[in-house]
Amino acid sequence: MAFLGCIADDFTGATDLANNLVREGMRCVQVIGVPTLETVVGPNANADIAQADAIVVALKSRTTPVAEAVAESRAALAVLQQAGCQRFFFKYCSTFDSTPEGNIGPVAEALLDDLQADFAIAAPAFPVTGRIVEDGILWVNGVPLNESGMQHHPLTPMTDANLVRWLGAQSQSEVGLIDAHTIDDGVEAVRERAADLQSIDVRLAIVDTLNADHLDTLGQAFADAALITGGSGIALGLPAAYEQHGDIQRRPNAGQLEAFGGHCAIVSGSCSTQTQAQVAAFAAEHPALALDPLALANDFDQAVDAALEWALPKLAAGPVLVYSTDAPEAVAAAQAQLGNAQAGELVESALARISQGLVDAGVRRLMVAGGETSGAVVSALGVDWLRIGPQIDPGVPWTSTQISRLSDNESPVALALALKSGNFGDTDFFTRATWSSS
Repeated sequence: MAFLGCIADDFTGATDLANNLVREGMRCVQVIGVPTLETVVGPNANADIAQADAIVVALKSRTTPVAEAVAESRAALAVLQQAGCQRFFFKYCSTFDSTPEGNIGPVAEALLDDLQADFAIAAPAFPVTGRIVEDGILWVNGVPLNESGMQHHPLTPMTDANLVRWLGAQSQSEVGLIDAHTIDDGVEAVRERAADLQSIDVRLAIVDTLNADHLDTLGQAFADAALITGGSGIALGLPAAYEQHGDIQRRPNAGQLEAFGGHCAIVSGSCSTQTQAQVAAFAAEHPALALDPLALANDFDQAVDAALEWALPKLAAGPVLVYSTDAPEAVAAAQAQLGNAQAGELVESALARISQGLVDAGVRRLMVAGGETSGAVVSALGVDWLRIGPQIDPGVPWTSTQISRLSDNESPVALALALKSGNFGDTDFFTRATWSSS
């Protein structure tokens, strides 16, 4: 029976969280969408899920209307509670992707209400990937969040790096801060500060996090908390704390997967600065095809078929990349002609259809860049669950699953998937990752 139940607001974020839990010794399975109780517990439960220490429910609620995000998150919590989970985690992006209206604050408060809990931390920082919080300000690779490129995000433009202020705008209750000096003073000092905040009716508190030691301290301080909210970084400090409290036993081989052969391919819908660099690095040495949103709008089926006709003959010679990744000005130009929502939906649908065609042609190692794109691809492939395997780069593991894609008459096939958040991975990520599971 899983001890930790997690709810993530997008697909790559869920994988990112699961990756860190696995690295610290918790066997972890990610399920796609709100599962039924029969899926996670009982005689007909999935065997990988039944043996997991942690279950991560991957939602697509980061950019949905607030009421919808709250309802879906509460439904996931109810299933995880019925499945026997004792601690709960609400995962969002380390760049706090949201708007002044939500969804982080409203979802966190709803989960606190359902758990009958009074307080939770908000811990987005992930120092090893360059995200730190100091005095409540989120820094990304040494620059404030609102100057990091995230201010240009088409759906959740982050225009304020002060997370106390940003979360406060979303929340009904007061938002506080547990600062770095308090965390440096140790576990008891952190607990005392949390108690002081609760005494003045603060329900959510941003926590400063400058380094891995802070993650460990926060893990110990809040190991008995009903709910933790944050990015995946804080998960690095939790398994050891849970083991010390006697709640779990960590496993040295938690991320072991079988080897995968077959063709390898990449689809990328992220337009983050980091993914732009990764696409450029891969395209300099390997076959790569850029999709044109306007061509998709003009004749969707023809554009998708043309992409597959280009890609399939090349698979035998090595990995191929199909992408819509582009600079902000190019994305803005397409959005101006097509509309923000239609441009995004066209690209996601195209990459999902292309992924189906690639898998039908024998691709057994598929990388997907971008949270929204990952959601579209796993839905199109009929993926219900993912077992989390070894890390490629911080925040991005290989995963394995079974899918029925080839025909109704064939048995399910094993597929390795790597779902990459747009901002994660070194510049050479695609080149290195294509061979890492072969």
